[in-house]
Amino acid sequence: MGEYLHDHPITPRTEEEKQAVVNRLKRIEGQVRGVQKMVEEDRYCVDILVQISAINAALKKVGFTVAERHTKHCVSHAVKAGEGEAAIDELMEVLKQFSK
Repeated sequence: MGEYLHDHPITPRTEEEKQAVVNRLKRIEGQVRGVQKMVEEDRYCVDILVQISAINAALKKVGFTVAERHTKHCVSHAVKAGEGEAAIDELMEVLKQFSK
């Protein structure tokens, strides 16, 4: 199998790419803390559910960003190296998790 299945990507993320993802995750972390506080304060269930829905959407967006980068770099490299089918299968398996 090619390098795309290893712990280190073919093309390492730039500092800018890393920071963008980390910043999004930090915002999501803040949203989760906000929901915890809402529960502690016995806030209205529907308001809590709306916030949980927003967190789910934000996580999916981060996941899509990571998947897009993976496709453009790792999967593209695997296709050129003749290992595209395995890379695509791997990606599709993980994308199935996003549709649950």
